[in-house]
Amino acid sequence: MAGAAPKSPLIDTHIHLFGDDQKRFPYHTNAVYRAEPSPVESYVKFAKEAKLDHTIVVHPEPYQDDHRYLEYCFANEHIPGFFKGTCLFDPIAKDTPDRMAELVQKNPKRIVALRIHTNRAQGVAPTKKGPIRDRDLKHPAVKTTIQKAQDLGLAIEMHCIPLHAPEIAALARDFPKTPFIIDHLARAGQGTPEQYENVLAMGKLGNVYMKFSGVRYSSKQDAPYRDAKPLVRRVYDAFGSNHMMWGGLGASMPEFRLAQMVFNELLDFAPEKDKAQIRGLTATQLFGWNS
Repeated sequence: MAGAAPKSPLIDTHIHLFGDDQKRFPYHTNAVYRAEPSPVESYVKFAKEAKLDHTIVVHPEPYQDDHRYLEYCFANEHIPGFFKGTCLFDPIAKDTPDRMAELVQKNPKRIVALRIHTNRAQGVAPTKKGPIRDRDLKHPAVKTTIQKAQDLGLAIEMHCIPLHAPEIAALARDFPKTPFIIDHLARAGQGTPEQYENVLAMGKLGNVYMKFSGVRYSSKQDAPYRDAKPLVRRVYDAFGSNHMMWGGLGASMPEFRLAQMVFNELLDFAPEKDKAQIRGLTATQLFGWNS
């Protein structure tokens, strides 16, 4: 039919999975939190019921740079090629480029991004060791790491607060061929309106993508977080649907229905073709899945 919306794949670009066997898949000694089990075996049952087409497993901090459970998820998917994932390495460590290459080569077409956590408050010094977060984005080794990620075909996924948008924008300008993905609407609630203007300005760069996920970090209300709707509209206007992706669809049907409600209410202004783009077409194109 003329004018019909494109078929919309349903892709969750942001799920953390945690094994229930701590002897086989222990949390790292530098884990910044300890999560309750959310095993892949349960997740695939949910994914079938929710009729998800694909999922990005965002490798979580409790495992730090130990990716064994991520690889276990790849090996225990219900549909070949259902999962892809992000990796976590210290962006200032000298051995990170080689370790990243080894993981990518061991898991061809599976690793899609290096995730970097930058959430330290104003005036707090960057870390140099310990848990892999809050390193100095201006450290020379960061560019070496990003160059290797680019050579490997990876994106850079930033878990950040608005304060750090200028540093991220500078890197995105330095590496225009590398996609930069901003998690959780850049956690707008942990920054000022002035700082968030710098987040929105990244929409003009062409290689920065915004993830429609973690809306609770930008809201003072319970779901469906209606007070965040003006912010979501500004993000949509700044980035466009072809640079937005949906994440955080949950790991159970009640969580999934809640995520759907948030999506439908906060993006009710968008035409269906743009919602289709955010639901899965952007991720399909960015991460190399066939639609």
